[in-house]
Amino acid sequence: MASTKEWFETVAEAQRRAKKRLPRSVYMALVAGSERGVTMNDNVRAFDELGFRPHIADLPAERNQATTVMGQEISMPVLISPTGVQAVHPEGEVAVARAAAAAGTAMGLSSFASKPVEEVAAANPKLFFQTYWVGGRDAILQRAERARAAGAKGLIITLDWTFATRRDWGSPYIPEKLDLKALLKFAPEGITRPKYLLDWVRSGKLPDLTTPNLAGPGEEAPTFFGAYYQWMTTPLPTWEDIRWLREQWGGPFAVKGIMHPDDARRAVDIGATAISVSNHGGNNLDGTPASIRALPAIADAVGDQVEILLDGGIRRGSDVVKALALGARAVMIGRAYLWGMAANGEAGVSNVLQILRSGIDEALLGLGRSSIHELVPDDIIVPENFTRAVKR
Repeated sequence: MASTKEWFETVAEAQRRAKKRLPRSVYMALVAGSERGVTMNDNVRAFDELGFRPHIADLPAERNQATTVMGQEISMPVLISPTGVQAVHPEGEVAVARAAAAAGTAMGLSSFASKPVEEVAAANPKLFFQTYWVGGRDAILQRAERARAAGAKGLIITLDWTFATRRDWGSPYIPEKLDLKALLKFAPEGITRPKYLLDWVRSGKLPDLTTPNLAGPGEEAPTFFGAYYQWMTTPLPTWEDIRWLREQWGGPFAVKGIMHPDDARRAVDIGATAISVSNHGGNNLDGTPASIRALPAIADAVGDQVEILLDGGIRRGSDVVKALALGARAVMIGRAYLWGMAANGEAGVSNVLQILRSGIDEALLGLGRSSIHELVPDDIIVPENFTRAVKR
């Protein structure tokens, strides 16, 4: 169907609407990548280099997209990737959780989220809680146990971010808190985006820049920058630290940020249930290849030992199919659903998921596959030197 006031036909249209609706600083926080943005841009462009080998007759009348990830049955191979403080809409992660639940899929919730894990888990029981290595072991375990008590079915440890604010186009200003000084600074942006401002006025609150899931018992939720300071001053984890956390958790456990086959093997060695091939959406070490370029070598190394997820650059259902054919069990999306939420709230997130579901179905039909589980690398035309990644 063609785009209407309440429906957008593509993720690209969702992005255009998000840019039109959001204040510039908020929008730039969604699209910015490290330094020159080489990795961020490659995440998307790399999919364009991959082709299909379609069939034209004896095509399946029905196509199945259902799969399981970390013990959870999902209706489509697309999960919500955990993203930090969401100032794009007042309902934030709760709206995202409802949309994902309605689509029959799972959600990753960031420990830096703007909504408490209890509220989000109530909206979608297929919840995976994400954490960084922030604070001492006791604090990290306390957060994990809080998430478990709320109903989280799995734990994700994110290791793929070296903190850097350097961006060639400039990092957007993020205040410590929205006090009078900050409100006055942002007033010109808000006035030019009245629909965004009206959403918050109707909600009766201001964008929340605190991180409630990092608060210990009886503690106040730290601010966004307070949480980052704690993270930046925490000693870096070792693989033995990650093994310890996996053993303490005792349930489905994913390591996010794998871009090298050696790290994939180490994740398998410490007992991970799943790994996410990810470069943090281009917000880690700029010049790292696109996630999809790293996927084939990692799938060759550990594909029969661990569930592999692909995170980065997904904009179409055909992108999902390419990732699955090259070895992923499912993909995770970040910017795509945030643009959807900015464009039209919960309905916008649902819209994005439906776009991807339809695109997956169309690609399966063209390839003559009745299920995502029938996809194989031979369905994809991979150009020479596409991977640009370590192969050992």
